[in-house]
Amino acid sequence: MKNLTEYSLSELKLIYSLLHSQVLEQPALMDSNLLQDLQSFLQTQATRENIDVSTHAEWAAWLNN
Repeated sequence: MKNLTEYSLSELKLIYSLLHSQVLEQPALMDSNLLQDLQSFLQTQATRENIDVSTHAEWAAWLNN
């Protein structure tokens, strides 16, 4: 099994965005360890790129870029 660092950032962003968009239809995703780990990983990457992940607009722009 691969570690998250072995996948392309664009692929991880896409998968995170798709999962996150389904949270309202699939409430179990809120408790998903995978989704939480993926979000933490991506937020760490974004922070390294000087993105303020606590600002929704910056976080969303980074995810969609």
